[in-house]
Order: sequence, then C-alpha cells, then structure tokens
Amino acid sequence: MKPSLLKAINDRVLVLDGAMGTMLQERGLKPGQSPEEMNLVMPEVVAAVHREYLEAGADVLVTNTFGGSREKLSHYGLCDRLAEINQAAVQIARKVAGDSAYVAASMGPTGRFVEPVGDMSFDQMKDVFHEQASVLIEAGADLVTLETFLDIKELRAAVIAIREVSATIPIIAMMTFDDNGRSVLGSSPEAAAITLEAVGADIIGSNCGLGVEGIYEILAAMRRVTDLPLIAQANAGLPQLKDGVTLFPASPEEMTFYHERFLTLGVRIIGGCCGTTPAHIKAMRDALQDKAQSFCRTSATKGVTFLSSRTGFVPVGGGNQVAVIGERINPTGKKGFAAELREGKVSYIRKEASEQVLAGATLLDVNVGTPGIDEAAAMERAVFCLSGAVQTPLVLDSSSPEALEAGLKAAEGKVLVNSVSGEAKSLARVLPLVKKYGAAVIGLALDEQGIPETAEDRLAVAGRIVHAAAEAGIPRKNIMIDSLTLTVSAEQKRAMETLRALRMVKETLGVNTVLGVSNISFGLPSRPVISSVFFAMAMAAGLDAAIINPKECQMMDAFRSAMVLLNRDENSSAYIEAYKGLANAVQPIAAAALPADVRGRLASAIIDGDRDQIVSLVEEALADGLSPIQVSNEGLLPGLEEVGRRFEKNQVFLPQVMRSAETMQAAFARLKQAMHGVAMESKGRILMATVEGDIHDIGKNIVCTLLENHGFEVIDLGKNVPAERIVQQATELKVDAVGLSALMTTTMSEMEHVIERLKSAGVKTFSMVGGAVVTQEYADSIGADLYARDAMEAVSRIKELLANP
Repeated sequence: MKPSLLKAINDRVLVLDGAMGTMLQERGLKPGQSPEEMNLVMPEVVAAVHREYLEAGADVLVTNTFGGSREKLSHYGLCDRLAEINQAAVQIARKVAGDSAYVAASMGPTGRFVEPVGDMSFDQMKDVFHEQASVLIEAGADLVTLETFLDIKELRAAVIAIREVSATIPIIAMMTFDDNGRSVLGSSPEAAAITLEAVGADIIGSNCGLGVEGIYEILAAMRRVTDLPLIAQANAGLPQLKDGVTLFPASPEEMTFYHERFLTLGVRIIGGCCGTTPAHIKAMRDALQDKAQSFCRTSATKGVTFLSSRTGFVPVGGGNQVAVIGERINPTGKKGFAAELREGKVSYIRKEASEQVLAGATLLDVNVGTPGIDEAAAMERAVFCLSGAVQTPLVLDSSSPEALEAGLKAAEGKVLVNSVSGEAKSLARVLPLVKKYGAAVIGLALDEQGIPETAEDRLAVAGRIVHAAAEAGIPRKNIMIDSLTLTVSAEQKRAMETLRALRMVKETLGVNTVLGVSNISFGLPSRPVISSVFFAMAMAAGLDAAIINPKECQMMDAFRSAMVLLNRDENSSAYIEAYKGLANAVQPIAAAALPADVRGRLASAIIDGDRDQIVSLVEEALADGLSPIQVSNEGLLPGLEEVGRRFEKNQVFLPQVMRSAETMQAAFARLKQAMHGVAMESKGRILMATVEGDIHDIGKNIVCTLLENHGFEVIDLGKNVPAERIVQQATELKVDAVGLSALMTTTMSEMEHVIERLKSAGVKTFSMVGGAVVTQEYADSIGADLYARDAMEAVSRIKELLANP
C-alpha cells in the first residue's frame, strides 16, 4: 500500500505526468470539442494516455478534468453531465494507476475574474470549485491539483472551496507567470506563495507559461517566503510553428538541466506541462535515480509574519524593519469620512491610502465602523477600493464578524485581522474566520476582566490566545500580540508595564508584537512629542509593528532613526533616501505634469480610478465651457495615457488599469448625454475574436475595453469564432485591424489559418495576435502585422500601426 502523498514527498521527489490536451488531440480530439467529454465518449483513449505516462515512470497521474467545472462545461452544453464527466475521469485514472501511482484531480480556472476586476462574486467563484471538488474527492482522488491560474483571488477561492469539502486532502496550487516574473494580474511569486500557504495549500509552485529556467526563477522567489514543498511543471520550451504544426523545442534531456537546482530549492514534485510527452517524463524520472532526495525544510522564514496584497508583500518580525500600520482610515472623529461611508462613497479611503503609503506606511488599517451603515457592505467596498488604489497589504479592523468576513472575502492576499481578545466569545467568533480565509491576527492582551494591570497577567492572557489559535489550526507565525498602550495622562505608571509585557511576550511566547502607539499621548499637549519617544522606546523593546499616523513627521522621524540605531536599516539606506527627499513609494504625477484646472482633476480621477467623482468632474468641465471633445482629449485621455506609462514601469498592474478604464467608461457615458447622439470621432475600427476551438476570452475582453477607452470603435465577435465569420465581418464592416486571441497551444495554429484567409480574401486590414501562449516569434512566423505582450501594449502598438499604414 502506498504511503500518503505528503509522507512520500518527504522521502523522495515524485514525478508528475505531462501534457494531456496535445496527446488527446493526436488521438482523436476534434477542434472545438471538450477534452473532458473524452472521458465519456472515448475513455480508452484517455486511459491510454495515462498508461503511457505511468510506463514512462510517472508517480502521479493527473485526471482529464482541467476544464470540468460548470463554467467551462457550459460552453459545450455539458453542464448537466458535470458529475458524470468528473467521476469517469477519476475512475479511468484510478484503474490505470492501481497501487503504482497517485491520482491527482485536476482543476483549472473558470475563465472569469472575481470582482472587482471581474463580474463573479467570491462566493459564486467558490461555489463553482466546491461543486467540482466534491465530485472529484468523492470519486476517490488522492489529491487535488490546481493548475494554470492567472488570478490569485480565483486560486484563493479554489483552495478555500476544497478545504470546505475536505480538511485533509493534499492540495497542489500553481499559478502561471510571464517572463517578467508576474502573473497576468500583477501577482509576484512571493505574494502568491504567502497567500496560498495561508489558505491551506500543501504544495505550491508554477506551471505553464515558462520553460524550466523561468520556472526555477519563480520557485526561487517563492522559497524566500515559504517553507512548503514546491512543484515545478514547466513547458517544453516556448512554442514554435513549423509547417503549420505547433512544436515545443525543449528535448527530454533539456527538461532535466535544472534538476539539481530544483532539489536544492526543495522541489518535491517535478512534472511537465505544454509540449511534454512520455519521453520527457521518462527523462525526468531517469535523471532523479541517483540523487539524494530527502526533504529538509528551510528555516529562513522562522519568526516572520508575512502579509500580502495581490502584487506585494511585507515581512513582519524576524529582524525586519518595524511595520508601519497607517491608522488614518478610521471614521472616529472624522465627520466627513463618516458621511461618505453612509453615502457608499470611497474617495476619502482612496486619498488617505495613497497619502499614507507615500508617507511610509507599509500596511493599512481599515476601519469603517460608524452608526447607520451596513458595515459588512462598507468593508467590502473599502477593500475593493484599496486593492485598486495601492499595493499595500491590509489590516481589517472591526469588532463585527460579519464585516470581517466580508473584508476577508474581498481581500486579494493574506491580511491581518485586528483583532481578537482573550474573551471566550471573541475567540469563538474570530479565530474560525482567520483560519478559513488564511489571515494573520492581532491578539489583544485583555479578557472578560478587562486590561490586566501587570505585565505577567497580560502575558497570561496572550498565552491563552496563542493556545486557542493553535487549537484552531493557526500557527504562531500568524499571531501578533498587542500588549495594549494605555493613556499616560491618566495611568502614568502603566506605560512601562506595557513595554515590560511586550518584552515578556517576545521572550516567552515567541510571537511578533504590535502596539497602537498613538494612544499613549491622548489628552496631552504636543502629542507627537511624547508619542514619538514612546514609539522609540517600544521599538528598542522589540516591537515588530506599530499602528500610527505615518503623515505625522515626528513619528516617522523616530521610526527611521530607530531602524538605523537598531541595525534594521542596512547601511542606513532608507534613512538616507528619506532625508534626501526621495519617496519610498510610487510618486504621483508631478504637479507640473497636469493642468491646475478641471482638466488636471479629470486626469487625476482617471489615474486614481475615482468613479465617485468622475461624473461630477465631467459636469463641472462642461459647465466651465469645455466641449465634450475637449473634456475627452484634454482631461480624460491624458490620465489614461499616464496609467499606461505607469503600467509599463510596473508601478500599477492590470486591476488598477481596469479600474481606471471603468472610470473612463463612466465619464464617456456622461459625455455621450452631452453630445445629444453625435458620435465622437473614431480612431479606427477594430474587430476582435478568439479563434475557433478556444473558449478563453479574458485577455481579449480587456483589450476591447482599453481600445474603446482610447477612442477606437470595437466589434467583438466573442470566442470560438470560425474563420469564415471573421473574414466575412472584416470585409463587410471594413475594419482597420483584426485582433485574434488564443490561450491554448492546441488552438494557436488556427490564428495562422485565419490570417491566411484574410489575406486571400483581399481584406485590406492589419492583423494582430495575442494570448498567453503567443510570442513575437510566433506572430512573425504566421504573418501577423502586430504582436503585443499585454493589453496596454496592444493599444499603443495599434495606435502606431494605424498612424503609419
């Protein structure tokens, strides 16, 4: 009998099988047919593929269920056969595997994004994966492998869904990255790893998109923030087209070049993705034969609480710089902010977030609790807003479990929950949410009797919180203890007791610490003077994170100075930069770059994605006498162009771009009303389509949106579009350019077919190609006039192309 998979990978590296889609295509899968339907109509073909991989030495056989969710099967009219298809896939693989291999149930992305980037709610997305996982696990899969995900939020929902079905089944979670080390939506490998470990994945890594060298770089970045076992599932090189056939150039031997480095890195499963065959898998197995394979977990992350957003991450503790938690997003004493919350607006949140990050905040506390509102809905809006405004991880601050859960669902990474106390009721309500949604938590050293007077008693409460968290499955590295700052004007003797408790918590419990520093000076004049001194004393006592106002100069002076004196700012680099006048965050557009009038405010609103204000700004501009064309060309478009420049520099990512695009659409809707049906001048007519046989259209849809925002007229034919229809529509509509998209290696060659048909039909047009698997070399080989790596580049290159025919 086989040991459990998680035990097996401690003893040796397992080999996972190779590509399924291309193997099925060679054996009878028809263009446009669902690969998963083969489990029912040609099960012997699927079994034969599994058998070839088993005979090649695979330890893990992956089921033919990558597109077996209701979202994917609906494109083929197979929703009502979901259970039948997924059950059959597990049974086929199980029969071939016997006791010789593990059966991994494959689950792929839905092809849709979670809001606010997409139109699916977190719960809807989670339900899709819950449904498929329930069938696969009940059918007898040994583990679940989540493959080729582009959106960390969707992958996070998938892991949480599987954990709802089974608390114990091993989960492999993999994202796909491009050659600049980011996912399509901007996630870094480190941010992805932190988030996936927190929600309960057992093995993490990357598949598809890159060859072995690129996958190694991704996994090396992940290793810096996690001790989990890793998986490498590379493509057989980047695809090439030869004689109308898509080929992958990496030989079986080339796929083993990084084996030694993979082993050193702690990779415990090695497999193949697009273009790999049984020959590649055999080479991988042979290359492992004489190598030491026992797994030694690293301790590089010991004592560090990692927090993440979609794109960035922050290490807290472990000798890192003290984390600065910006406290300004809190309605207490702020009537204007409280009024905005009641109106459902987020302008204050966006403004304060940007200003606090610019001032030096590394985390942002989010508190929206005010009378007369739906706090859960307000928390969701706030998190959605912040995910588009900054790259900073969040601290969700609420006493309402409902609001906390809403924020945890809306979050795009691993957040810090503020907070849980030692009260039994608080522990029972908060800790399960922290565990389920993969968060860290602040524990307040108080209980039903209030705040203990002595450090010893606060330590005792903190110990009970740590024990309760462990019972809930939350490790110590995800717990931070607040020893509680009391107002020195009222209880002067207890300030030193707080610092003594802080030291005892660090030494006795071995967890990281946090304080709300500003409370110390309440009721005293010149509050920053005493607050900054106490802050410095706390940092010397071992403080790991502080909730402060980063816009208060004296507090940040104390912080930067302490980091130098405590040897946490190597070579005083951050200190020198700060006091040379350099910012430690992305700078906004310099004032001189934008007009000081309403035009500049319009551009800023587009850059910030401020949908709350954009319509009123358009109306103000029209009232000032600007024509609709002037509003667009002199206000809106300069803002969108600046977003494009920041995107090119990796200062903003696709979610922020899409938020700016949505803001632009709201502005255009108001301009159209002012134009009384007169159409704005078009920069060109573009036809877009995903080629026949391919049902993926996320990238195409993003390009369509951005093209429309930049003044192009777009005709979107959708997905799985036959060549005949593309040519017919291009001819009849007299378009200026045709954009083609494909995500799967099995449908890439259809783009060449369409371009040939366009040329032979004498269509005077430009052709474009794009998609995750498409490269510049491939575009050149099929005669395309234009290739773009991403949506923003597509817009700029189309402008150039049409301007210079």
